Amino acid sequence: MASGGANTSREVVQFQLSPSTTLLKILRGNIAQWSFDGSSDAIVDPTNERMLGGGGEDGAIHRAAGPQLREACYKVPEARPGIRCPTGEARILPGFKLAASHVILTVGPIYASHPDPKSALQSSYRNCLRLAKENNIQYLAFPAISCAYYGYPFAEASKIAVSTVKEHGSDFKEVHFVLFSDEGYDAWVKAANELILQN
Repeated sequence: MASGGANTSREVVQFQLSPSTTLLKILRGNIAQWSFDGSSDAIVDPTNERMLGGGGEDGAIHRAAGPQLREACYKVPEARPGIRCPTGEARILPGFKLAASHVILTVGPIYASHPDPKSALQSSYRNCLRLAKENNIQYLAFPAISCAYYGYPFAEASKIAVSTVKEHGSDFKEVHFVLFSDEGYDAWVKAANELILQN
């Protein structure tokens, strides 16, 4: 069930993701500042294949984590020259100076140039969830992977994100979507109302 139903106020909107205890929450905010308990929580960093920081949320997360995150990224083995995290995959590292205990870095598809952006975006979400489960994360926060700089339309991306988390997210206590823009927040609330409340 949702707290607030279909409204798109800037408040936290909450859904029951599974029959057990898993909650999905959608909120506006800066994911680099998000945390739940500082010990069993993780944020997802929408990074690039080099994993060395960039613009937008990736840059904000690197700044908040401090230089240790970049140093740790350098130490991640390359999958092939210059690429530490291929599109659709994910890597997990300590959060360093972040409020959250861990950061999961993933590379979403560039919408206009990827041959199958939907499958690649699904893979990003699934691999983040898999790594979180393997590392005993109980509280996980996602941004709008592949939106903004990578050009994925919010309406399409939100449906892929919510449906993938609905399918694979029952191993967690809470999964949050922390959206930076009004457009992203509104798209995610709409997708959750359509995909969770109507099923």
